[in-house]
Amino acid sequence: MSTDTPSADSPFRPDPDARDRAPQFVLPLVVRIERAAPPARTDALETAARAVLVMLSDERSAGEGEWARAVRDWQDGRIRKVVRRARGAEWRRAEALPGITVTGKSAEVRVFPPVPLDGWPKDLARLQVSGTDLDDPDPVPPADPGTPVLWFNPGLDMSAGKAMAQAGHGAQLAWLALTPGARAGWRAAGFPLAVRTAAPSRWPALTAGGLPTVRDAGFTEIAPGSCTVVAEHPALR
Repeated sequence: MSTDTPSADSPFRPDPDARDRAPQFVLPLVVRIERAAPPARTDALETAARAVLVMLSDERSAGEGEWARAVRDWQDGRIRKVVRRARGAEWRRAEALPGITVTGKSAEVRVFPPVPLDGWPKDLARLQVSGTDLDDPDPVPPADPGTPVLWFNPGLDMSAGKAMAQAGHGAQLAWLALTPGARAGWRAAGFPLAVRTAAPSRWPALTAGGLPTVRDAGFTEIAPGSCTVVAEHPALR
């Protein structure tokens, strides 16, 4: 599943036509879903969000690093993300490609440097986008105090794959809104974060609070312009 539209408050280039004229890249993420042991939904969302942050903060993504040009080209266009699923031999082939695997409590997500929309590596292009419907087997506890939280819109229903892309997008907008010092502190702590669904009564205040907000392009599952995620980081308050 994909997401590709920065919020109106995003630090990305404000002219949407300029974004569309730029070469279009996509950030591939692959979640491991074995038949006998699928990950918990919330853990998969949180692991995907951390994977995006790990990619953005990796030394290979900055300066003259080997992934830096692809990351810059991706961020100069629409910041698309696509989540695909793999298991068994598919997962082993994905792990053999350049990228980073991030592990949660039950989830494994591998993130790859951005690729052109029509230039996916063969072993990733063959993976399925659908089939990422996951559940939480146990009740999800409240987020720990002081933990950055990616709040999901309580009025929207999304597949796990779509939600993973949205969580990654929210984490990215939070990262870009932070000062260099706050980014360094978050990275040093291992990118702690939580993904939770906001209470309906709190959602209007979250969206009106000036926090990084994801509005989806509406290509899949939900209506164009839908506000999907608000990123609440203590350093942004």
